[in-house]
Amino acid sequence: MLIPPNVLLAMAGLLLVYGLYRLSQVGKRDPRLPPGPPTTMLLGNAHEIPATGLGKKFMEWSETYGKIFSLKVGPGTIIVICDRRAVYELIDKKGSIYSDRPPNVVPLFITRGNHMTMECQTPSWREKRTVVTRNLNPKSLDEKHFRVQEAEAVVFMNRLLTDPDRFFQYARLYASSVAAILAWGFRAASLDSFWFKDVGAMIEQWLEAIEPGANPPVDLVPWLWYLPGKWKQRAHRMRAYMDATWTHARALVDARRDRGDRRACMIDDKLDAYEKDGWPMSQHAFNLLFGELMEAGADTTANQILTLVLALAKNPHVQEKARKELDAICGTERAPLFSDFARLPYINAIIKEGLRWRPTSDLGLPHTVTKDDYYNGMFIPKGSTIFVGVWAMHMDEQHYPDRDTFNPDRFLQHSSKLANDFAVGPDYANRDHYGYGAGRRICPGIHLAERSMWRIAAKLLWAFEFAEPLDPVTGKVQPLDPDAYTSANLVCPLPFKVRITPRSQAHVEIIKRELAGAEEFLAQYN
Repeated sequence: MLIPPNVLLAMAGLLLVYGLYRLSQVGKRDPRLPPGPPTTMLLGNAHEIPATGLGKKFMEWSETYGKIFSLKVGPGTIIVICDRRAVYELIDKKGSIYSDRPPNVVPLFITRGNHMTMECQTPSWREKRTVVTRNLNPKSLDEKHFRVQEAEAVVFMNRLLTDPDRFFQYARLYASSVAAILAWGFRAASLDSFWFKDVGAMIEQWLEAIEPGANPPVDLVPWLWYLPGKWKQRAHRMRAYMDATWTHARALVDARRDRGDRRACMIDDKLDAYEKDGWPMSQHAFNLLFGELMEAGADTTANQILTLVLALAKNPHVQEKARKELDAICGTERAPLFSDFARLPYINAIIKEGLRWRPTSDLGLPHTVTKDDYYNGMFIPKGSTIFVGVWAMHMDEQHYPDRDTFNPDRFLQHSSKLANDFAVGPDYANRDHYGYGAGRRICPGIHLAERSMWRIAAKLLWAFEFAEPLDPVTGKVQPLDPDAYTSANLVCPLPFKVRITPRSQAHVEIIKRELAGAEEFLAQYN
């Protein structure tokens, strides 16, 4: 039976109206969602998301729309949590549904799907996470790996004695070398080392390529991936660059193992195990796992060391208070050791304040929720991208009065424990900071990072005085800018100058005396 033309016309009209209605709903906020900035049809809030500095923008929005707010990006939803209790109730307690990652289209394209931090909770992810946690747990660090950190710290201090103007590069070299030794069995012995210069250059470009806002919102609007653009060309270049870097690193490992040179490091342990029992992952995934360990271990620690140097130079009273504590324990007979931790609580307070004041990542990495959920009557739909607003929480005047001031005293009540001790348990109101993330996806290198930071901070404060630079012409102090930071997934102070002076000749002699033993130990990783 033929359908009359007028009926066909009516049906087409209805389909058109329905299509237009559905189109008008794209980008619109469901009234059940947490509040947020007004949306625009189709775009939602996509046009308001900055290319850089998203963590600080989250704080701005939280002050207007509340500590839990939502953004719409096309048909996708972003939920931003800037509330301690909500982080505990959702990210911590409901980790079974809040611990996956969003599609992460660009990072996973660059890494060919092989990046533990960006992956969902697959068997491959669990195997990789196990590799990290079994090697970087407190027992392994305190009984085996501590010698690497101690030795490289001694080398770092000696470099500051002879060439203090390059402290910025040497801080990064210290962190790179510790990470390269533990992961790959090679030392970054100089600023020209492949493990520092080449790997560092690649990591810098990688972080720029995956910064939120640097690419179209392809995670939330998948069809955008098929559009051309410079961002996509960069992703292809970055993919080849990363592959080449970690393939070369693996070749260096294979070459030394072929010579019978097996070393005390994570990659040798896993190569021995997998060559015997079988491979649970591809060679590409294996290489990138150890590349990721290098990436995470080097950048985060270096950034925090430089933040502390900046903060100490601007706050000489903090240095003075720390030295009274250090001198009472160590005097000029020796440099501090991690075994002094319990007797040097102010050092731990300084580190916590550094991570609070200028966190390495001010918005962390996004989570995704795997089924519909509600919190305080607000709807959190399945598939939403979830951000923990680290910067907003760290700058909350309720928990951190006088928030812009670097003040370690605010953490004296937390100074007897490391950050991992506060990251677990129900006492969310008393958590120190969120510098390592939250929930099941908290940084697996937290134990290594905490120990590295404590060792370096204690040794630097024991050995040196830090001060803002002087104008070479006028002799007046040139104030450092505490807001001069990069903007990427991991933030770092922009290059700055600082005056570094040994505290006394006795301190100099101790620093020099320890160098020979440190270099002898590290020679096995050259």
